[in-house]
Amino acid sequence: MNRFLSLSLLFIAMACHQEKRLPIMGPRQYDVKIINGEEHTDTIYTTIPDFEFINQDGNSFTPEDLKGKIYVADFFFTTCPSICPIMKTQMLRIHEKYKGNDEIHIVSHSIDPTHDTVEVLRDYADRLEINTNYWTFLTGDMDSIFNVAQKGYLVSAKPDSLAPGGLLHSGAFILVDKEKRIRGYYDGTIEKDVDQLMKDMDILLSEYDGA
Repeated sequence: MNRFLSLSLLFIAMACHQEKRLPIMGPRQYDVKIINGEEHTDTIYTTIPDFEFINQDGNSFTPEDLKGKIYVADFFFTTCPSICPIMKTQMLRIHEKYKGNDEIHIVSHSIDPTHDTVEVLRDYADRLEINTNYWTFLTGDMDSIFNVAQKGYLVSAKPDSLAPGGLLHSGAFILVDKEKRIRGYYDGTIEKDVDQLMKDMDILLSEYDGA
């Protein structure tokens, strides 16, 4: 075996052993400091801001309830006549695969708090026959919900008289890591995108193995 071929095989083997990592998404800032005469740059990533909403049981829900977990977030409303039923079906696939895993959670934010009261969300969860220890439905102040969608998760959510149901929202499933950083966006209406999301959830979990 010649030297070139040996080196090529070595590089291929090294590449195969490198762990795949998901990108960290969203805007970032750089903090430059001079330490002992040398320039050091720290990257500051965008994170999901603090929030406080109400869950399907009428209890307060904040990022503290997601501590130590990766999670998938989406925005929906129970009377949505367009994409929400498809998103629900795809989110049920994720719930079915990961329910029982205490490192994973699903958070669905209703953007119609006027209709989607605590009682409505509890009934919605019951009809889906899900385990709300692993999938939480949230409601709260409308402006706060839209604000966290647009400025935190960086997706669209707003009233729109021309949209089906009078509300416009993204169909994205957003993957968030344990440090509240966005690690991926997936179309929640497309099965193969959700397949990729679940593969990426496994990759993200592996980043914390042995940490």
